[in-house]
Amino acid sequence: MNNVQRISRNTFSLNQEDPSLSGNGQNLAFIVSRNGRPTVELKDLRTGKTLPLRYLSRYQPHSSPSVSWNARYLAVLAQRRQRPFAILEDRITGRIHHFSIPGERLPVRLSLAPDATQLIVQLADKGKWKIELFDLSQIIEPD
Repeated sequence: MNNVQRISRNTFSLNQEDPSLSGNGQNLAFIVSRNGRPTVELKDLRTGKTLPLRYLSRYQPHSSPSVSWNARYLAVLAQRRQRPFAILEDRITGRIHHFSIPGERLPVRLSLAPDATQLIVQLADKGKWKIELFDLSQIIEPD
């Protein structure tokens, strides 16, 4: 039987949802409630400090965070004009990329590849589940 070490409970607060651990295990993205709105937060697990996110706070509420290997990129479902969409922030350059989903399809969950060259979005479309894959290799530098 393996001996698994638990991280101290004092590192995290209550009411956190949708955890996403970076591939290198050093950063954690999750959803917390800020002023009654679900908001993404990114923590450095080595220091316990919250890492800055430049633009994501403009588009709330947030859900389904996903981080790349070194947490350079953070993808999340956000909302604009009552319409959910996927958004990706490059924490090094400060660039942000929007991925709108046309039609009646609603994004429900997303997952970012470890190198951030692909983003997959689960959609609800007229009572059925579908997935859509976005190739990001031409617009971002791999993590």
